[in-house]
Amino acid sequence: MDGRGRAFDSIFVERLWRTVKYEDIYIRDYASLPALTRGLEAYFRFYNHERYHQSLDYAVPAAVHFAVKEHVLGTC
Repeated sequence: MDGRGRAFDSIFVERLWRTVKYEDIYIRDYASLPALTRGLEAYFRFYNHERYHQSLDYAVPAAVHFAVKEHVLGTC
């Protein structure tokens, strides 16, 4: 089976949300939706710019993304 709906398509999203739940939501136990929104904004800022990822050879996602983007655009 190829294309939309494959089982492997959601692995990365499932892994991301598992991380968000265990590293932020369950620990902070937000009392309201506005607090949750602010907390998730802060967590995703941390996740993309400060948290090192083993699968990215201990780099942060933003650095990897912008390095690839610069390489593709030929500005490196």
